[in-house]
Amino acid sequence: MKAILFHQHGGADALRYEDFETPQPGPGEALVRLRAASLNRLDLWVREGWPGIKLQYPHIPGADGAGEIAALGEGVSGWQVGQPVAINSNLGCGECAECQRGNDNRCSRWQLLGETRRGTYAEFVAVPARQLFALPPGFDYRVAAAAGLVFLTAWHSLVRRAALQPGETVVVVGASGGVNTASIQIAKHLGARVIVIGSDSEKLALAESLGADILVNRQINPDWHKVIFSLTDKRGAEVIVDNVGTTYPLSFRAAAKGGRIVTVGNTGGPVFEIDNRFIFSKHLSLLGSTMGTLADYQQVMSLVAAGKLRPALDVSFPLAEARAAQERLARGEQKGKITLEIA
Repeated sequence: MKAILFHQHGGADALRYEDFETPQPGPGEALVRLRAASLNRLDLWVREGWPGIKLQYPHIPGADGAGEIAALGEGVSGWQVGQPVAINSNLGCGECAECQRGNDNRCSRWQLLGETRRGTYAEFVAVPARQLFALPPGFDYRVAAAAGLVFLTAWHSLVRRAALQPGETVVVVGASGGVNTASIQIAKHLGARVIVIGSDSEKLALAESLGADILVNRQINPDWHKVIFSLTDKRGAEVIVDNVGTTYPLSFRAAAKGGRIVTVGNTGGPVFEIDNRFIFSKHLSLLGSTMGTLADYQQVMSLVAAGKLRPALDVSFPLAEARAAQERLARGEQKGKITLEIA
């Protein structure tokens, strides 16, 4: 098969479009003939590396993918060769105590496609059959691939962790990233009022097109917490989605008493100061969240398949041009999800 590989960490020039042995499905697994993959910022971090990361080289990036079942391993039932599917990249072992409780994103042997296991920048990938979602016939593979990881992550963070309720106000810090654009749609689907903090008019226009109720340009309003208080009659927002980290001081100020601040990442950097006075005086909850469960994936992808949620799509590149796709992502030029077409 053709695949995008890297043999050592580095910049985008470390990526190679090469032949690689086609994987074979083991017991309980399905082999998927991929038609589309989607980029995540995770792909850049894995390629660049970090202290302690251990990969099997050559490594294939990519968490998200969609295509057709090409073969079934021993013991797999309920699936058919040729069936269109999307892939849940969050891999629990299925055996440990957390997996048995349905918390497979807390698995003691947790893995992630494209990080701890070779991923979806390839013509084929083998995954446990329980990771598959059956797509309707003719469903757009690009949409399915673009939705997977970001909608799963946003759903778990807002529904399971933040317990978002209808009528609450949600502030999303960032207007165009994959998880943020998914969070806007999920919050609206759940009946919340959504305020988006963005850095420019184009990104805010994207947020508006996805259903955001109020747009705040942080270039014009750097102290945007004051705008939030004005918009909420000085109550603040019940839920704040802050995956930047360095913006926590403003998020703490913008939160209502008893507010929940949920985070799935730290694009602004991993280390920053927290003023604990806001946490205890306002009864704030700071909620970490990573990926989601098998049940979450089935729920949110059912909404995607029904057309009730839809990822914002950016440019599509052929698989062979994955380097250019990653360079676009690294420059922050995307307005939605960048995808790879695997013809």
